[in-house]
This record gives sequence, C-alpha cells and structure tokens, in this order.
Amino acid sequence: MLRNRLTLVLLTALAPAAWGTTYLITTELLPPGRPLLAAVLRCLPAGLLLIALTRRLPQGSWWWRSLVLGALNIGVFQALLFIAAYRLPGGIAATVGAVQPLLTAGLSALVLGDRLTLRTVLSGIAGVAGVSLLVLRADARLDAIGVVAALGGAVVMAAGIVLSKRWVSPAPMLATTGWQLTAGGLLLVPVTLLTEGAPPSHYSLANVLGYAYLCLIGAAVTYALWFRGLRELSPVSVSFLGLLSPVVATLLGWLALGQDLSPLQALGALVVLGSLIAAQTRRPRTAPSSAAGPAPAPAAAPAPAAGSRPVRENA
Repeated sequence: MLRNRLTLVLLTALAPAAWGTTYLITTELLPPGRPLLAAVLRCLPAGLLLIALTRRLPQGSWWWRSLVLGALNIGVFQALLFIAAYRLPGGIAATVGAVQPLLTAGLSALVLGDRLTLRTVLSGIAGVAGVSLLVLRADARLDAIGVVAALGGAVVMAAGIVLSKRWVSPAPMLATTGWQLTAGGLLLVPVTLLTEGAPPSHYSLANVLGYAYLCLIGAAVTYALWFRGLRELSPVSVSFLGLLSPVVATLLGWLALGQDLSPLQALGALVVLGSLIAAQTRRPRTAPSSAAGPAPAPAAAPAPAAGSRPVRENA
C-alpha cells in the first residue's frame, strides 16, 4: 500500500517537474513575445488529441463542469499566470504563486471537510519561504496588477484542484483531461487574438519542436498524470508537488543556461523539497493494543421478530 502510494506520488510529481522546463523551452525555442499563443498551442491541440484518442465527449452535467474545470485549471489560470509574468519579476510571481498549497488546504477544509493540520500549515509556510530564497531578488519591484494577477492565479488553481477532487468524472482519465484542456484552450483563443493579434505566418523548426514538446509532454502527458494523481491523492498532497516547478526551472537555468546558483538558492531548494516531503508524509495509524488479550467475540444477534424487515448493513 505504501509502495503504491509512493509510486503514485512520484508519477504525479513528474507533471510539475516537466512544467519547470517551460521557461527553458520558451526562451530557447519559441518566438518572443507570444506567451498566450504558446498557452493556446500547448493546451488546445493536446486536448483535441486526447478526445480523438478516447472518442469520448462529455455527457449531461459534465459539459458545464468541464468548462468550469477547464477555465480554472487551464484557461483563466494560464491568462493570469502570463499577466503576472509580464508585470512582475519572475521571483515575485513564483513566490506569490507558492501560496497555492495553503489556499488549497483552506479550500479543502471548507469544501471537502478535510482537516487542516498544523503540519500542513507549517509545510506551506516553509514552501513559500523556500521558493522566495530560490527565486526572489533583492532589487525586485512590486506591481499591484501583477501581484493581484499572481495571487488570483493561485486562488483559481487552488479552486480547480479542490473542485476536481469533488467532481469525479465517470469517464476515463484521458478523456476528462482532454475535455479540460480543450475548454481551457478555447477560452484562451479570443484573449490571445485580442492581446497578441494573429499568429505568425512562419515558424522555424525550433519553434515547431518547442510547441510540439509543450503540447505532447507539457500538456497531454503531464496533465493526465496530474489529474490521475489528484483522483487518488488528497488535494493538499498534489498541490505541494507544484512547488517542484520553480526548483526544476532554477536547476535547468544553472545547468543549461549557465545562470548562477548561490548558496541561498541551494538552501531554498532544500527547504522546498523538505516542505513537500513533509506534506506527503502521513502519520501512521496506531493499531489497537493487544496487551489485554484478544477482543471478546461479539454476541450473536437476536433473530428478527416475525414480520419485521431485516436491517441492511452499510458496506
């Protein structure tokens, strides 16, 4: 049981780890100044591909539920994320976004009735502190709209995580993932056209490879792993795994782009890893003591009276 859960956590962690490569792919392979176009080409083709593979469309209430979840997890979140990225230094945007596990824990307590533990709160605070050490710079400047967008993105994603746990689709996971990616991508299309204009008429081979990676690996595969983990794990456990993204992005900047990695940044990465490990660790249940000997056998239940209806036990 423990081994199965560890495997599930590690598979789910592959999603935010892969999302941490987005910065490297965007800066090295994609055309500049087109972040929303990147989001559309990342999500919409991936969603349509998964729908084509599964041949399943939403039914009943899942038409509007897919739209809501696609907006929260994909469309609105991506739009707010890119607004924050444009108006804030990356360190501030990542630090504000790191409050998402705390927001998810609070919403889980309100909506799902999950218990908000001291370990979760302390792990969430440590996660924010670790990300700030990892990416925040002393000369970073605040922008009110950017901060609101970053915080809004964290709130929207936290709401999407909690609702994804509450609304469990009867369809296969790949189909549900495809619905959300398609809905989110369609919502981003008009926003992209209004803010960035028509897409370029020419793409280089590097552009095509970058978009293909973001679509197939950065969306189709990773979101399927993410939503599968969310179906089996708690929302809080999954949300803490999202802190891996800035860690991977920073390490790739150091390894692939030759960026500096200071001791404080290394300490921040260790703090982040410690916080998400603490959030995944559950206190083992204490088995009942056998010191007093075996429990007495239960007394036989009396036979039901004539004409009475038998009581059905809950499974």
